[in-house]
Amino acid sequence: MIPERIKAFLLPISILALLEIWARAVDLKSDSLAPPSAIAAALVEAFQDGSMLTATRDTLISAFTGLSIGGAVGLAFGIALGIFHIFDRLMEVTIESIRPIPSIALLPIALIALGFGYRMEITIVAFACVWPILILTRAAVGGIEPRLIEVSRALRLSPADRVRKIIIPAALPRIFLAFRLAAGIALIVAVTVEIAINPIGLGAAIMTAQQALRPDLMLAYLFWIGLIGYLLNTALMLAQRHLFGRAALVGDSA
Repeated sequence: MIPERIKAFLLPISILALLEIWARAVDLKSDSLAPPSAIAAALVEAFQDGSMLTATRDTLISAFTGLSIGGAVGLAFGIALGIFHIFDRLMEVTIESIRPIPSIALLPIALIALGFGYRMEITIVAFACVWPILILTRAAVGGIEPRLIEVSRALRLSPADRVRKIIIPAALPRIFLAFRLAAGIALIVAVTVEIAINPIGLGAAIMTAQQALRPDLMLAYLFWIGLIGYLLNTALMLAQRHLFGRAALVGDSA
């Protein structure tokens, strides 16, 4: 019997093998495509000269810093909105008016205000990460069993202790799920900003390879970005299951 985890890799491996056979059969020469073997060679080359590591460092710094800032803001506002229903109603129009704005649409403003570099990219990533964490945290806090809130009142806990000892532990599985979703968004937005305008990171490396007519290197960077996203999500899923056990399954089904 083949383990389930290995079965998941059979389809992509089969597709790559078929693409390699097809590319060799037609003697592929293209400015936008390359056989998998050439992509693998370009990936090794990028690691050997250090360009892949430098670009990865730049992208991950922006993605994780933006995720941290946006996550903190979204968590704070989500808890406040879930606890104080009056505040939730007052902020509803404002939040629903700002939330649909694509983060990339803020690029001209951010570029004028902050210029090229980490600060501009981190700001855009933070804006994109606020909303999934805010919305899911608000829903998680609002869905807490009312008897737990009654217990905290009976114990005469202060608002800060109520949040720390009752609300956050009860809502934490769904908050972690929100963080997992935001982590993927952070990587996507960071690379998109780099492709669009910021001359650092993996996105800028993709554009440089495209302009140099190196489809093998361009696709190698794309493959590496996908691999980073897969590994990041896998690590967060393992952490979620380890920390919350059966509660993690509840969070995933929400």
